[in-house]
Amino acid sequence: MLWPMFFLALAFCGLTVLGVLAVRVGLEVRRFSRAVGDSSERITRAAENLERAAVPLAARTGGATDSGGTQGPNET
Repeated sequence: MLWPMFFLALAFCGLTVLGVLAVRVGLEVRRFSRAVGDSSERITRAAENLERAAVPLAARTGGATDSGGTQGPNET
């Protein structure tokens, strides 16, 4: 009777450890997803700022879209 009780207690301890680890993983996943969301918002804001800053620069350069260095049909 001693061995079955020992194995039952050992199984209970194993399940308890697995449960604690599952809770810790869940908390870390929640924290990681929050950090990813914050980073996504910061990247979106930075892209919007970059787009706003690029508009005056494009207007100042005349809106040139040819970046290959070749001349168009009207340019000599």
